[in-house]
Amino acid sequence: MAALLEMRGITKAFPGVVALRDVNLEVKAGEIHAVVGENGAGKSTLMKVLSGVYPHGSYDGRIVFDGQERSFSAINDSERLGIIIIHQELALVPLLSIAENIFLGNERAHGGVIDWFESFRATQALLKKVGLKAPPTTLITDLGVGQQQLVEIAKALAKEVRLLILDEPTASLNETDSDALLELLRELKSHGIACILISHKLNEVAKVADTITVIRDGSTVATLDARSGAVSEREVVRLMVGREMADRYPPRTPHVGEVVFEVKGWRVHHPEHRDRLFIKGVDFHARRGEIVGIAGLMGAGRTEFAMSVFGHSWGRRISGEVRMHGKPVDTSRIDRAVAHGLAYVTEDRKALGLVLDDSVAQNVTLANLPAISRAGVIDAEREFAVAGDYRRKLSIRCAGVAQPVVNLSGGNQQKVVLAKWLFAEPEVLILDEPTRGIDVGAKFEIYTLMADLAAAGKCIVMISSEMPELLGMCDRIVVMNEGRFIAEFGAGDASQERIMHAIVADGHR
Repeated sequence: MAALLEMRGITKAFPGVVALRDVNLEVKAGEIHAVVGENGAGKSTLMKVLSGVYPHGSYDGRIVFDGQERSFSAINDSERLGIIIIHQELALVPLLSIAENIFLGNERAHGGVIDWFESFRATQALLKKVGLKAPPTTLITDLGVGQQQLVEIAKALAKEVRLLILDEPTASLNETDSDALLELLRELKSHGIACILISHKLNEVAKVADTITVIRDGSTVATLDARSGAVSEREVVRLMVGREMADRYPPRTPHVGEVVFEVKGWRVHHPEHRDRLFIKGVDFHARRGEIVGIAGLMGAGRTEFAMSVFGHSWGRRISGEVRMHGKPVDTSRIDRAVAHGLAYVTEDRKALGLVLDDSVAQNVTLANLPAISRAGVIDAEREFAVAGDYRRKLSIRCAGVAQPVVNLSGGNQQKVVLAKWLFAEPEVLILDEPTRGIDVGAKFEIYTLMADLAAAGKCIVMISSEMPELLGMCDRIVVMNEGRFIAEFGAGDASQERIMHAIVADGHR
């Protein structure tokens, strides 16, 4: 089968760093081609070259699409040929309808006037193709993340997509929504649409990929034919990280001590629907040296619980008691929560965890400015020294601590967020989806950091939608459903089946 896309000898440099070095990629029509690699390997940069975000002339190498060499000056140029990219951070307008989003910039209009009848008719046909049962008038803000992904794919189909690029499409989805999305990719493949899938979830890659290209340190290291037989996940990991990784989780012997952190009778109302009780009088505790996991489906209330405890940063009409070492403490503002030894690493690092245009150094020290200040004035030399120390400790890959964090890969941005809160010296560290959208090597580094912190006597609370990492890292797992804790398992008793059974049984109550 002839190649639909060929990228040959792609080299892309930024000041101080070569992001891509002689990368080759070939994608055939009607195939699902996975591109995998560690964070910072160059995957997203390669896709930005392909889609025209980095225009022709800013890189070396050739792009051949549909048999002709192409020179894209902007993303509109690639879209006109049917090359559509869906980024991890979805590009939808929350307060516009599904129909308005699908045809935004591509309106169905006659004489400059939008034809709403045609727009809604076309939207209904597209939603049927992607399997989304929602009226075209539904606002994006009323849809779940999985449904929003389907809207993005419908939007791509409206542009007569021939090559669909998906960057970490299942990073924010639960298992059910992820399976549905992968099945949709198979359906698109059957209609001759090619797909480039960028994902760190190697089990999902193994399910759907026809071909797997591995990129490491900005270079192509292997292209594997997944159709000729099962590709070993262990071999893919070895190619990605350049070494064997026998264990996904670091070995640890827990030394769990006394209760440090307690939440009693915690009740939180929804911030917009004030009569709706969202967190329903829950109790929670964590012990010294313990890693406690919070499991549950999306919408169960895990993030809302954590944010409401941490400075009342989510919710209204919050009541209940927070205790540290048995004594009530005031966590009603973020500065007070931090002062009492709490830290919260958000699941949304770009919107809530980082100041993207600021440097690595400025972000690392942001939660503890007094420690690098004299008489209220920041000591820049001290700030750089602290950031440099955390850069080494956490193996943050960057050109230097003066580099803006917006230019770092997702995994390295996550390490900067962790460094920021570690510099605040918390006793209780709440990690909300700490490994979302990062590769296996960076995951292992974060797991090792968690194990070291627990060994040092810190309380670690881990919220995760990835059941294997909860089972692999936690001493105890509590299960949340519809704003309540409904079950608890010790490490020896927990399993995916028991956790899911608890959720399903509670749903039938």
